[in-house]
Amino acid sequence: MKFIAIDVETANPDLGSICQIGVVSFEDGSVTETWQRLINPEDDFDDWNVAIHGITERDVKDSPSWPILYKDLRNLMEQQIVVSHTSFDRVAINRACEKYGLQEINCIWLDSAKVVRRAWAQFSCKGYGLANVTKALGIVFQHHVAQEDARAAGEVILRAIAETGKSLDDWIVQVKRPISYEQIAQQGNPDGSLYGEIAVFTGALSIPRREASQMAARVGCTVAETVNKNTTILVVGDQDIRRLAGKERSSKHIKAEKLLAQGQPIRILGESDFRLLVGLEEAT
Repeated sequence: MKFIAIDVETANPDLGSICQIGVVSFEDGSVTETWQRLINPEDDFDDWNVAIHGITERDVKDSPSWPILYKDLRNLMEQQIVVSHTSFDRVAINRACEKYGLQEINCIWLDSAKVVRRAWAQFSCKGYGLANVTKALGIVFQHHVAQEDARAAGEVILRAIAETGKSLDDWIVQVKRPISYEQIAQQGNPDGSLYGEIAVFTGALSIPRREASQMAARVGCTVAETVNKNTTILVVGDQDIRRLAGKERSSKHIKAEKLLAQGQPIRILGESDFRLLVGLEEAT
């Protein structure tokens, strides 16, 4: 799994007026390289833009212009999967190339905002800006610093992969499809032997989540979308539960472990153990 994440800041409302660019390379879930440059946009600086990112005309007066950095940037981006949060950065880079008569860089773009809207139901219609999403996912970064924004967008992609079990290639396809969600929430069967348990699913399951949710509800579990203080069972995809690095766990898994450490009685089960449990409960 290899991709780069990118972010730009602009001097004024013209998207071609890039004054800072940050590129962060990811491979197998980790940052492998970072690259950030100030750029002389050869354009005016708007007070509003300066108030956002703090970069002034004086800061960039001795910095290279876009054509000078273009070759290095093209070497980083060409034929790569390039993540940006919304299409702002993609348009800005294309406009800067157009401004100087340079060829558009050929890469595969992946909009992390589109991924967020499909990975987490609460962000499907609103609240999918980078600052709000990273706060919800516990990703710490310095906003409006290009390299930091790029890293945060890349971390969001990693969290979405862990949360849904969909691969990077899956998401490149998925973002082109309409937003839709399986109905996961279910009320538990009052006659089920596990009635009163509150179950949540995370990670890559071998069966559709809707089917897993129905299985849990049959034996009495109320199935919820998110982990909270009422959760008593977290079911994790088998391949996900074997991962040891905390950053590779889904946000639900991480939150459940934190609540468990605080004394909340949450049982974390692999999918195969969960299915065995359901089978035994249904047989009794």
